[in-house]
Amino acid sequence: MKPETRKLLVKAGRALRAAGLLLRDGAPDFAAGRAYYAMFYAAEAALAERDQQFRKHSGVHAAFGEYLAKPGLLDPKLHRWLLNAFDKRILGDYSYEMDVDEAAAGDMIDQAREFVSAVETFLGSD
Repeated sequence: MKPETRKLLVKAGRALRAAGLLLRDGAPDFAAGRAYYAMFYAAEAALAERDQQFRKHSGVHAAFGEYLAKPGLLDPKLHRWLLNAFDKRILGDYSYEMDVDEAAAGDMIDQAREFVSAVETFLGSD
């Protein structure tokens, strides 16, 4: 595994732990953001291992779908989760309302945990 891939996976794990702490601390909107970033860093890791790097979130989203989910290398639901989590992160970060409740943030954290685990398994099988 490439060093940058490993670093991105470590960062994904840290984001996942932070999401749990933020949820327990009563900040579901910020927990949603960290859950998204756990998925995002894991997606970047999967792409980086294949020498694909992108400057924008939209590039990572599109490439993850095109090169990993669409051909079935990773479950397509992971791509849907990544896109949905991005939308919730935007709400949580930029809305002054509490648009992400505890249940939604908890679901995102569960999805992020499964997402990161799936990417780790995928990269370990290369």
